[in-house]
Amino acid sequence: MLVGLPKEIKDQESRVGLTPSSVRELTHNGHTVLVETGAGSGIDLSDGLYEAAGAEIVGSAKQVFDRAELVVKVKEPQPVECAMLRDGQVLFTYLHLAPDPQQTNGLITSGAVAIAYETVTDAMGGLPLLSPMSEVAGRMSIQAGAHCLEKPAGGRGMLLGGVPGVPAAKVVVIGGGVVGTNAIRMAMGLEAHVTVIDRDLHRLKELDLYYGSRISTVYSTVDAIETQVLAADLVVGAVLVPGAAAPKLVTADMVRKMRPGSVLVDVAIDQGGCFETSRPTTHADPTFVVDEVVHYCVANMPGAVARTSTFALNNATLPFVIALANKGYRRALIEDTHLRRGLNVHEGRVTNQFVAEAQSLHFTPPEEVLGL
Repeated sequence: MLVGLPKEIKDQESRVGLTPSSVRELTHNGHTVLVETGAGSGIDLSDGLYEAAGAEIVGSAKQVFDRAELVVKVKEPQPVECAMLRDGQVLFTYLHLAPDPQQTNGLITSGAVAIAYETVTDAMGGLPLLSPMSEVAGRMSIQAGAHCLEKPAGGRGMLLGGVPGVPAAKVVVIGGGVVGTNAIRMAMGLEAHVTVIDRDLHRLKELDLYYGSRISTVYSTVDAIETQVLAADLVVGAVLVPGAAAPKLVTADMVRKMRPGSVLVDVAIDQGGCFETSRPTTHADPTFVVDEVVHYCVANMPGAVARTSTFALNNATLPFVIALANKGYRRALIEDTHLRRGLNVHEGRVTNQFVAEAQSLHFTPPEEVLGL
């Protein structure tokens, strides 16, 4: 198969869909890999390293899209990239379609087969291709939040862990999944006071058994969220409904009542955000203030640590890329129900129920488009 690797063009995005090691694995399996020149230059992966791994370097993204049967990326295709997709071409990347009608329409119009990392599942019900970036984003959320609490960044002027004789900051993490757990670990490591809110009692019990008295666990209700958010210095939004838009758990009214200089970090912003006052920001301009509360809502947080993120992501995605290339997308999806759940758009039809519901579009089951 002809596999294509374009350079990412989203603002401040230096990650790359395939490392030279992944390219070597593909060429070892008999495939041809086209790499846009400079695709990995932002993280010290030179064209020479890709060539040594067996890739063919091409001069533009258009050459990649024109020739490749399978395009592997990191972030969702931008409008100019959607316009280069063609009927039957396979796109494998993060999509986060539910809150993004423009991208959904672009993919429908293209006739391409779009498989989303974030909705591929595993035998344990997890999201194996989202998990590596969730780990990174969870850890980064505390770094970013700690910086935003500093006075020059607009915060209250607090050190997250305090010092002897001065109380530590109060950190509230909404969601006890992969993002939340990594945020908890980082916040605890910096000696903050940590509370986690979740609606899954089993998960709260697991966190309580693991961390004991070092954290507080709270069952999620509207009242509990409001009480904890109003007392917090830093709130991390770490909720996820796979494939669907994130629920708005912190309302604008709650934000108005928070203490001036408090900080909200919305890791769910890729799925629309879980704070009512959130809107996507970039690494170049990461924050904004609403009612004297600092909001950090960068939509590609792991892009700030692009090298770490790229290698972590490739560890998870490579087996699926190999399966798609070796078997062809149709057979690969038919044989692997977990990969099949990643199919979001197929040749003009929406094949993810949550995306269809979020945008009031017709839903076609993936089994139907695959002839199962």
